[in-house]
Amino acid sequence: MPLAPEAQSLAVIVAAVVVLWVTEALPLAVTALLGAAACVLAGVAPAQEVFAPFADPLIFLFIGSFILAEAIRLHGLDRRLAFGVLSLPGVAERPGRVLAAVAAVCATASAFLSNTCVTAMMLAIVSGMVAAIEEAGRKAGRPPDPGFATGLLLCVAFAASVGGLATPIGTPPNLIGLGLIRKELGVAISFPGWCLIGVPVAAVLTTITVVSLGRMFPAGVSRLEGVRDFVAAERQRLGRWTAGQWSTAAAFTITVALWVLPGAVAVARGPDDEWARLLKVRLPEGVAAVVGAVLLFVLPGGERGGRRRAAIEWTEARIDWGIVLLYGGGMALGTLCFSTGLAAAVGESIRGLVPAGPWGGLVLVALAATVAVITSEFTSNTASANIVVPVAIALGVATGIEPVVAALAATFAASLGFMMPVSTPCNALVYGTGRIPLRSMMAAGSILDVAGIVVITAATLLASRFW
Repeated sequence: MPLAPEAQSLAVIVAAVVVLWVTEALPLAVTALLGAAACVLAGVAPAQEVFAPFADPLIFLFIGSFILAEAIRLHGLDRRLAFGVLSLPGVAERPGRVLAAVAAVCATASAFLSNTCVTAMMLAIVSGMVAAIEEAGRKAGRPPDPGFATGLLLCVAFAASVGGLATPIGTPPNLIGLGLIRKELGVAISFPGWCLIGVPVAAVLTTITVVSLGRMFPAGVSRLEGVRDFVAAERQRLGRWTAGQWSTAAAFTITVALWVLPGAVAVARGPDDEWARLLKVRLPEGVAAVVGAVLLFVLPGGERGGRRRAAIEWTEARIDWGIVLLYGGGMALGTLCFSTGLAAAVGESIRGLVPAGPWGGLVLVALAATVAVITSEFTSNTASANIVVPVAIALGVATGIEPVVAALAATFAASLGFMMPVSTPCNALVYGTGRIPLRSMMAAGSILDVAGIVVITAATLLASRFW
């Protein structure tokens, strides 16, 4: 189909942006800004239209979530969670249970916190555990197999990435996909609605991670000496709960309750109920995140630096503006792909890859997930979502197959990609320890990539039957 001049200009800009994202010749956020500015300069659309996604409501979900996550890190609630789970009866000193506990902590924390931050925090904890295990094993004359440390460290990276699939705020690609689905297809997926799919997917992939790593990297001993003493000493060092921890926990609990409330009321009273409609309009996820973040500046944080402070202060509220700008720029390009007709043209050109008939939906969803995984191996997850989700939507529209399902599959799969150190920051962090051979990461990562494609394809197709 012939392209309008605006679509032709946009195609050149998008191609250049994709190359810059893949090569990382410029910081990803800078490339996103450059792409948006180039669209205005090339006459693709007016500046007001191009930059509108930078004020999208989901931007404020990012901002509020970043502030909440920073407060949790600042007051050490993440470490309390980690050591609390590792100290559960029956966990310590059993290799399989330690691996499962580490995976559970990483996945649960990553559902609400940055995957990279969770990996960095757990990497420090697990590295201390590994040192204690190896030292105690040498003294007892029964050291564990060195491969067990490799499996434990890979578990940190993989489970942190997988856990981000559980909630919309778990990882930026989730919000990018949700934004494109809402803007281009008019389908708003709520926080609980996402979790109905995301939590089972994350749980299944976390289980596969534990089982596969346990088989590939066995400890070689039935008992790990030193774990119980290490965890007990670290818990003792944490001391009693502080005022800042109580305040942060309260703000976080209120935020989650506000995220869930509109969906819960809609389920209990029906989507056409007056209260359900009111809450959907008045209490979107971005507003709930801002309310929770603001509470942190009001609730007491105890005495720090010789004076009484709030749970967090503005100088401590670190916001990853790079992710925010990357989201805005990516959304701008994605929206323009549809408004100029470029996405429709791309969908029409590759519709032959999807067969007609009852198998078309399965092939489309599996194809979207596979392309997203492959793309994520060589570029960031956020860039992968910006690249693949618009194509998945356009292909779904062109083939007449439900595009929401294909877009969801691409969104979920964009957070995978486990084979290479450059695939995710989580992989890069654990690879930097020097304890993980590249061949081991590629072997374990390939298993989880394939499993992820299968699980995501099955989950999204199953969920579509209940819409």
